[in-house]
Amino acid sequence: MPGRVMSEDDNSPISAREARRLFAGLKAAPALVLAVSGGPDSVALMWLAARWRRALARGPELTVVTVDHGLRPEAAREAREVKRLATELGLPHRTLRWRGAKPKTGLPAAAREARYRLLAQAARAVGASHVLTAHTRDDQAETVLMRMLRGSGLGGLSAMAGVSQRDGIVLARPLLDVPKAQLIATLKRAKLGFADDPTNRDTAFTRPRLRALLPLLAAEGGDARTLVRLAARLARANAAVEVLADGAERFLRLRDRDVAPQVGIRSFEASAFAALPEEVRLRLLLRAIDALGHEGPAELGKVENLMSTLDRAMAGPGAAANGRPVLKQTLAGALISLAGGRIQIAPAPARRRKGR
Repeated sequence: MPGRVMSEDDNSPISAREARRLFAGLKAAPALVLAVSGGPDSVALMWLAARWRRALARGPELTVVTVDHGLRPEAAREAREVKRLATELGLPHRTLRWRGAKPKTGLPAAAREARYRLLAQAARAVGASHVLTAHTRDDQAETVLMRMLRGSGLGGLSAMAGVSQRDGIVLARPLLDVPKAQLIATLKRAKLGFADDPTNRDTAFTRPRLRALLPLLAAEGGDARTLVRLAARLARANAAVEVLADGAERFLRLRDRDVAPQVGIRSFEASAFAALPEEVRLRLLLRAIDALGHEGPAELGKVENLMSTLDRAMAGPGAAANGRPVLKQTLAGALISLAGGRIQIAPAPARRRKGR
């Protein structure tokens, strides 16, 4: 697992000792892919990882991967510059291109999905267990702000995890507690150049607009360090609630030990479900809908509305009646019903195409 930089000075270069701490949990990995765009953060990641690897008697093989999204004419030149730097550091380099039509809306999200998909493919191709990205403390603070404005729940407000799974590959962010200023100071000391992506200042996108707000928030005490601390505390609370939800699932299964399970269906005794804390009930619904639905992850707000409807139906006079459902609703490709004192979640029938 990635370590943490404990430097008191956010503008000081990262020392060799601090770099060892950052990558210490990755020594046993067979191979690592470094996601390097050419910007200061990812160039610093490459340089720090290469220096760390050279100091090891044995360690993981490193491969540098640059994803060219085909959105800026400068991207190909920046990829060639990353390749030049990687070669100087003795590291193999690959450039992967996002091909095909680009969406007219939601472009940043689509580009991010494409980038992670291509990075995971590259990792599998070289036998790497991990993909390392160069997200910093500043990126984490911006993510917290974005998700606050979207009204995210506990999981979303926990922001980015230091280690997570994606497409069967471990995604690691070893610089997540490192301020960007430290990385730039590190590059200056190493006399390494880096690319400047103008989209990072393009106020047509949400993240650059929020980035411009950070100095104003910092003046009121809401600096990046404070926002990241908030995310860490919410992540801790989120993990605790997940444990409670796991226990609640076991509790409901024990209550149903005399009920024959049905393949491809989740079923809860309504009265036992209603007695659980609201956040736990919400998570159990989300888990079931995401597991059995066929239209992607359910939106939190829609599941909250569904649970309100379900709560009213369970409190109604017909909730315990046999046979006839008192509630029947689809969400994210799942069918949720309440009948005979039981809540049932199953895959919804496929929607008919228009004109048929």
